Amino acid sequence: MRLSHFKPLRAYLALIFIFGATTLKGQESELPSSFSTPYDVIYNHLQYLQEGSRNEAQAAKSLYSEGRSPAKLRQLAVELKQIFDGSGNYIRLEDLPRTTNYFDSLTQKHRYILTSDFPDIYVQKYGDRWLFSERTVTEIDDIHKQVYPFGTDKLLNLLPKLGNNKYLGLHLWQYLGILILVSLGFMLHFVLVFLIKAFLVRVMHRYGKIDLARDVLIPAAKPFSLMVVAEVSKILVPTLQLPPFVGANLILVARALVPFFATIFFYKLVDILGLYFERMADKSANTLDDQLVPLIRKILRVFVVIVGIIAILSSFKFDIWPLLTGLSIGGLAFALAAQDTLKNFFGSLMIFIDRPFQIGDWVTSGEIDGTVEEVGFRSTRIRTFRDSVMYVPNSIISNSTVDNHGLRKYRRFYTKLSITYDSPARLIEVFVKGIERIVQNHPETRKDYYNIFLNDYAASSLDVMLYIFFEVPDWTAELRCRQEIMLEVNKLAEHLGVRFAFPTQTLMIEQTPGQLSLTPNYNQTEEEMNKELEAYFDKLNKK
Repeated sequence: MRLSHFKPLRAYLALIFIFGATTLKGQESELPSSFSTPYDVIYNHLQYLQEGSRNEAQAAKSLYSEGRSPAKLRQLAVELKQIFDGSGNYIRLEDLPRTTNYFDSLTQKHRYILTSDFPDIYVQKYGDRWLFSERTVTEIDDIHKQVYPFGTDKLLNLLPKLGNNKYLGLHLWQYLGILILVSLGFMLHFVLVFLIKAFLVRVMHRYGKIDLARDVLIPAAKPFSLMVVAEVSKILVPTLQLPPFVGANLILVARALVPFFATIFFYKLVDILGLYFERMADKSANTLDDQLVPLIRKILRVFVVIVGIIAILSSFKFDIWPLLTGLSIGGLAFALAAQDTLKNFFGSLMIFIDRPFQIGDWVTSGEIDGTVEEVGFRSTRIRTFRDSVMYVPNSIISNSTVDNHGLRKYRRFYTKLSITYDSPARLIEVFVKGIERIVQNHPETRKDYYNIFLNDYAASSLDVMLYIFFEVPDWTAELRCRQEIMLEVNKLAEHLGVRFAFPTQTLMIEQTPGQLSLTPNYNQTEEEMNKELEAYFDKLNKK
C-alpha cells in the first residue's frame, strides 16, 4: 500500500495528540496553586506524592520557592514526605485546621506546626497564601539526614530498583527489604551474643571470675544484643517506605524496643553493682554496710524500671508530663497521708549516712537498751538483754541521743573496795600495789591508764577506788575480765589479811578483864609484808 493511504490515519492521530495534550495542559492548569488554609497546602503536598496521583512538581508548589530551582523544590518536597514517613509521624488530614486566619497562640503567628518532633517544620501564611515556611525549606536537608542517618537515605532510591511488582499492598522490593532486615537482625544478634560470651569468658577466666561471668555478665549479653538489633531496626525500618499507617506504627514499636531491652540490660547490671558493693562491704569493718547493700540494690532496680517505663512511653509519643504531674499531686497526697512512714524512711537514710551504730552494737537511748540486729527502711530491730525484740521507728532513733557502747575501744570497770578502818596504812599501801600488779599482769587490761588509790573515808570503811579499762570486743568478754580481776583481788586480800568492810554499827569493847584484846595485832614490818607480797606472786608465777 502507498503512504498516501495513511494520510487520513495520520491526521486522526495528530488530532488525538493535540486534543490529548490540550486536555492534559488544561488539567495541569486546573491543579491548585493557591492555598487559603493550612489544610490546603498540606493536603496538596501529601496527595501528589501518593503512588496513584504522584506529581512532584505539583507537590513542590506547597513549599516556599523563592531562591530555589524547580528541580531542587521537587527534591525537597519528596524529602519532606520521607521525613514524615521515616519518623513515624502519621499526618491525619481530619485534624488539620481549615480556617484562613488560623492563629497559633504559642508563637503568636499565623503558623501551624505539623508535629512536636520537628518544631521547625510548619506552614505559615504569606499574604493570602499558606506555604511550608522558608525556615522549613531550609531545614529539610538537615532533618532528612537526622531521620536517615549513616547514609541510609541512599537505600530509598536503591531498594525500589529491586522490583516494583505489587502483592497484597506491598511492592516486591518491600518484601525483600523486610526479609533482609529480619535476616540481618537474627545474624547480628547471634554474632553479638557469641562474641560477648567469648570475650567475657576469656577475660573472667584470666582473673578467675568464671562464676561472675556465667551467672551475671553472660545473661546481660542477650538483652544488650537485642538492644543493638532494635537500634539498627529503628534506623533501617524507615527505608522500607511502608504504607503510612503501618510504617508509622512499626517505627514507633522499633523505637520503643530500644529502651525496653535497655531497661532489661541495666536491670541485670544492677546485680553486678550489687556484687561490687558486697565486696566493698566485706572489706569494711562496719557491719551496717551489709544491711545497706540489699537496700541499694532494690532502690537501683526500682529506679531503672521507672526510667525505662518513662522512656518506653515517650517512644510511643505518650505525653508523660500529665502523668508526672498527676504522680506529683498524688505523691503529695500520699505524703500527707503517710507522714510517719516517710519520716521513718528518711530516718533510715540518716542512719545509713551518719552510721551512729552498726549491727551487733550495744546501744542505749532512753528506754532503748540492747543489741542492734537489723536496720530496715521503717524500723530498727534491737535485741534486749531480756532476749525480747524491740522494733524502734527510725524517725525516733534519728532524732534521739544514742549512746553506742559498741564503738568503745575500751570498756570501763569502776568499783570501790571497802576495807575496815583498823587496816594499817602500810597494809593498805601493799594492797594497792598488789592490785596494780594484778592489773598489769592481766592480758586484756589497758596498761597506759588506770587509777587505783585509797580514795575515801566512808561511814564504815576506807574506800579504795578501782578504775580500770578492758580492751575486749563485747559485753561477755567484759564480764569475764571483771570476774578474773575481782577473784585475783579477793585472793590477794586473803593472802595479805585485808578485811573488807560492810555497813554495820558495832559496839566494840576493846578489852575486858580476863580476855585478850579484840584489836588485831600487826607485828610485821613493811619489809616483811613486801616479802610476803613477793612470795605470793612467786607462787602465782610457779603455777
